[in-house]
Amino acid sequence: MSESDKPTLLVIDGHSLAFRAFYALPVDSFQTSDGQHTNAIHGFLSMLLLLLQREKPTHIAVAFDISRHSFRTREYPEYKGTRSETPNEFVGQVPLLQDALTAMNIVTLTKEDFEADDILATLARQGREQGFNVLVCSGDRDTIQLVGDDVTLLYPSGRQGGVSDLKRYDTAAVRERYGIEPAQYPDVAALVGESSDNLIGIDKVGEKTAVKWLGLYGSLAGILEHADEIKGVVGNNLREQRERAERNRRLNRLIDDVELEVGPKDLERKPIDERAVRDLFARLEFRTLLERVMKLEGGGDQSSASTVEGAIEQEPSTAPPAPAPQTELLDEELAAWLDRQHAANPDGLGLTVETTGGQLTGIGIAGQDESVLLNWIPGRADYAPVERWLASDRPKVLHDAKAQLKVLRGAGLELDGIAFDTLVAAWLLRPSGVDKTLADVVQRYLGEVLPQADPNQLVPENDADTGPATTAWFTLRAVHGLREVLDDRDLRVLRDIEIPTLRVLASMELDGVAIDAELLKGLSADLSTRIDALASEAFEVLGHELNLGSPKQLQQVLFDELGMPKTRATKTGYSTDADSLADLMDKNPHPFLDLLLQHRDASKLRQIIETLERGIGSDGRIHTTYVQTGTTTGRISSNDPNLQNIPIRADEGRRMRAAFVHGPKFQTLLTADYSQIEMRIMAHLSGDAGLIEAFHGGEDLHRFVGSRVFGVDPSDVTPGMRTKVKAMSYGLAYGLSAFGLSKQLRIDTSEARQLMTDYFDRFGAVRDYLRNVVEQARADGYTETIHGRRRPFPDLNSPNRVLRDNAERAALNAPIQGSAADIMKLAMIAIDADMRARELESRMLLQVHDELVFEVADGEGDAVEEIVTARMGDAAELRVPLEVQVGHGANWDDAAH
Repeated sequence: MSESDKPTLLVIDGHSLAFRAFYALPVDSFQTSDGQHTNAIHGFLSMLLLLLQREKPTHIAVAFDISRHSFRTREYPEYKGTRSETPNEFVGQVPLLQDALTAMNIVTLTKEDFEADDILATLARQGREQGFNVLVCSGDRDTIQLVGDDVTLLYPSGRQGGVSDLKRYDTAAVRERYGIEPAQYPDVAALVGESSDNLIGIDKVGEKTAVKWLGLYGSLAGILEHADEIKGVVGNNLREQRERAERNRRLNRLIDDVELEVGPKDLERKPIDERAVRDLFARLEFRTLLERVMKLEGGGDQSSASTVEGAIEQEPSTAPPAPAPQTELLDEELAAWLDRQHAANPDGLGLTVETTGGQLTGIGIAGQDESVLLNWIPGRADYAPVERWLASDRPKVLHDAKAQLKVLRGAGLELDGIAFDTLVAAWLLRPSGVDKTLADVVQRYLGEVLPQADPNQLVPENDADTGPATTAWFTLRAVHGLREVLDDRDLRVLRDIEIPTLRVLASMELDGVAIDAELLKGLSADLSTRIDALASEAFEVLGHELNLGSPKQLQQVLFDELGMPKTRATKTGYSTDADSLADLMDKNPHPFLDLLLQHRDASKLRQIIETLERGIGSDGRIHTTYVQTGTTTGRISSNDPNLQNIPIRADEGRRMRAAFVHGPKFQTLLTADYSQIEMRIMAHLSGDAGLIEAFHGGEDLHRFVGSRVFGVDPSDVTPGMRTKVKAMSYGLAYGLSAFGLSKQLRIDTSEARQLMTDYFDRFGAVRDYLRNVVEQARADGYTETIHGRRRPFPDLNSPNRVLRDNAERAALNAPIQGSAADIMKLAMIAIDADMRARELESRMLLQVHDELVFEVADGEGDAVEEIVTARMGDAAELRVPLEVQVGHGANWDDAAH
């Protein structure tokens, strides 16, 4: 039989691909009106339709896991033990996905005691032997071992863990990527380990070493046979840990002789059950997906169908407009073109910069009907009109303007007139969504797909594949799509808060903050010594050593050896997470448990320090990246490194902050911290007379509240009383229950419930506000901050109680946290404007939680403090004053204390 005459068998790992689809698509945007989440189903079926269209299989099956337990977990209970709990939002989608496949007349297979990959292996072997071309679609790397003559692996390699960009692995591709034959892949994995399966490899043996050994000895068995010939530390590790590799090899070998009720020839594609498909898709509210299924079934063209990441339930354009034609202009012609385009596009021109190795290499500018592409060469006089245009206040629209602003500044170019950012606007509409790339935004709000550089790719790897001029044109058009769904409040938040904030953040990122690297190094060394000492003490108490980071070994020690009460049950035993162990320690104190908790804390602190050390640039400063669109509340987060996770009160946290210093050309650091801003916002939103009185009186809030709750004079409020009302006050704003309060304060639930009752008896307006804010959000579908920022809460009406309860707790706090975020941003904008207007050399460096940190130039201390306290204090008009605490010091810790 010729290759062209061979039938094609497509076998798919259902759970693997459904999980990837679940994490690639936003949970809150894919759910039915009755609250059923559908993102995994939608993403999987979108991928499936693309595969059916492109590969045209004659036979097809989808395999699913029944559970995490199989013959592998019987041999090695820790197998896949590090995987997190399955999200509630995913659990109910698999049966519905199987129903959808059944309606499409696609066979689904499961087998007790085996994994889906074993079913794939069995069908692949049978298909190859029976004359099929076999396509295996799986996100599990173990399936690489199946590749061979007539068997090709389709492996998802799309961005954000998605499933629409499938890498084809035939034998040649495996050789090119790994330097081995496909059948040798399990030997590599056995030596290196597989973190996703919790299979620990040989210490210090990486992929290159494993491949080299296979080149010398052919297989794992050959390597172990010649283990005595391998020198050095890795040779010793191999000999001492050979059982790990042998165990890994037994577990990662896919079984290809599973007894199945059907074989390849029974899996021929059949016409869909149209009625069943229509009924189920109507229930799942898949209008566009239904049309795609029907078009494919009828042989229709699907070339413009939505890809998975960023896909939405709207009609994709079947014939998207062609990008505006590009031209290259210079000097006065370029200036005249910019004038014409602004006249024709008064709301702004699209702008995109292109980089290579972080350096500016191209600039694309687009109007609706024409675009310009400049291959950027620094210093060219004929590009002067663009330099002037960039620095002017003429409106420009961009996607991720902060990143492009930094690129331009790095090239010595200023950018002003940012009128719209499609990334930020999409986030304002869907703060918990994943519309991060321009491709996502274009897909969602225009129903189109960005042009692709490689026709073999299902999605472009990045937006630069389209070229900066075309990208600028799509950005401009995406603005119009977004404006159709943004209301006046959204646009006001975008214009008055978010766009000015991104300019301030760009400057802070570029400036960075000076670091005392030696101090961090010393702290890391001290922590390492402490970690080793704590481990030794723990082993001495126990009488033997163990891996303190292994949940399985800890379970054996705590619950079997020490006989401690069982904690919360998990699929792999009993929980050993931080909360569970803290509860255990509180109720059953034990020296080993105390040392274990101290060891964990010290290890976490050392990890934070190591992250900070890796973040120090060549200029001796840390340049964190502030993520403007990283939270659902509007708060700014940071990464690379994350500065939000430095402990505030721990001694080691203070020592870490002491490593943040001012640069040599500056005199000091200044810190400015909002005092109890969330409680002040609570007082404002609730209108509670008692809280308002406390803040206006300048009293200690928690002592004042404690005197009311416990019915004593403020002077008689004990530290214990103050601690309880403080936990209560902040906890209520986060939906804290009586049970949660009891755990936090280590008191009986009945006492916690009575404490809450007494609190609400004295502060009834707080109770009424918290009750009303959820009900209003349930009616509106969103919460709103003081300044109009909205956060959608579709799960408030979910039939799933867990989802509904989680949404209620989040909705309680969203207006408070969101308002605090808006106030901080407005303060930063005003401070930056004042400092620039007065031409101060001092600069804003850090924003962490409710605190700002400034680097103060010589002689500017009073001016900076005056600006900061004034602008932070009047950033919002509340019923209570905004109090700002200011400090000065040579380092962050000194300034904050």
